[in-house]
Amino acid sequence: MTGHAAVVWDDQLAAYDFGPGHPLAPIRVQLAMRLARDLGLLEGDNVTVITPDPVDDELLATVHDADYIAAVRRSSADPTVHELHRGLGTDDVPTFAGMHEASRDVCGATLAATRAVFEGRALHALNLAGGLHHAMPGAASGFCVYNDIAVSIQWLLDQGVERIAYVDVDVHHGDGVQAAFWNEPRVLTVSIHESGRALFPGTGFPMEIGGPDAIGSAVNIALPPGTRDEGWLRAFDGVVPSIVTEFAPQFLVTQQGCDTHEDDPLAHLALSIDGQRASYRALHQLAHDVTDGRWIATGGGGYSWIDVVPRAWSHLMGEIVDARIPPETLVPESWRSFVAERLKVPSPALMTDGFEPKTRTWESGYDPADPIDAAVLRTREAVFPWHGLSADPYHGF
Repeated sequence: MTGHAAVVWDDQLAAYDFGPGHPLAPIRVQLAMRLARDLGLLEGDNVTVITPDPVDDELLATVHDADYIAAVRRSSADPTVHELHRGLGTDDVPTFAGMHEASRDVCGATLAATRAVFEGRALHALNLAGGLHHAMPGAASGFCVYNDIAVSIQWLLDQGVERIAYVDVDVHHGDGVQAAFWNEPRVLTVSIHESGRALFPGTGFPMEIGGPDAIGSAVNIALPPGTRDEGWLRAFDGVVPSIVTEFAPQFLVTQQGCDTHEDDPLAHLALSIDGQRASYRALHQLAHDVTDGRWIATGGGGYSWIDVVPRAWSHLMGEIVDARIPPETLVPESWRSFVAERLKVPSPALMTDGFEPKTRTWESGYDPADPIDAAVLRTREAVFPWHGLSADPYHGF
């Protein structure tokens, strides 16, 4: 599975910073980019590092309300201006000087990745600084000011693209992207996440299936807390390949939050680095199966800054640039020394957690007593018939 890849980075992206103590610290992306460089992932002939595209208010307004953009500008110019009804000045989204520009630049980075794939300059593209999937048309939410993913998907639609599949593997429901395209039949949004009964934003249930003009276009797999590698991969296998293949998209857009890891402090799933690596491989294969490889990926959540985010996203980048990292690979000493000197903490020695996740495919059968199987079946029953697919779980069990 080869093809040219683009990776978006510019130091200016670290300006998206809510300040000391906030979980969404830019250091996590900076450490991931540094580890990827130290692993040699940006040195191949088939990878190009590109910078963000310019984005103006007119482009932001294709997704966000003009009044909301104006409110962000006000709080950006004077961070003492809090507009709580628009989510600005909350604990999740504190205001900071330059907030509008920093948020706009994240959108520009995802747009650069999107344009690179759309224009044929890259087959795959990655913006680790992106993935702000909770931002709503008229409000900030969940650490997200502007929705870079929705802006880029809407840009693709405005270029005449007829079908786009969005797959979100963050531990939190991709509610902002779903809301942006709730009634848009040209966009399939698929989110596999911890159940909203246990976790922010409290949405993403199987019966959320799209608006009246796009019934079946929203797909939600709500997993029970404690789901581990095998269960997560089984849930993915039970829904995502079938629904995305049937939709036949021209582009695959993914949000790659790695807060599904068992060490993440903000959620309750229990994946390993190895399970996450398997999910990246599955998405990579899906892109080649359904979109001729056209894949645009972003970062997202992930709050174990040192032990998880850099390793997980380096494995993701390895998939993007067609240079998979063997799990037994040593974490480069140059990176570990940097972490020790700058952050005064130890860091992992290997690019693995030591697991070998195995996928029990959905075709192997259905166990009605298994809460993960039950969650998958609810999703299949809610959306598969709208796509002409059978939700029947009994395949040889």
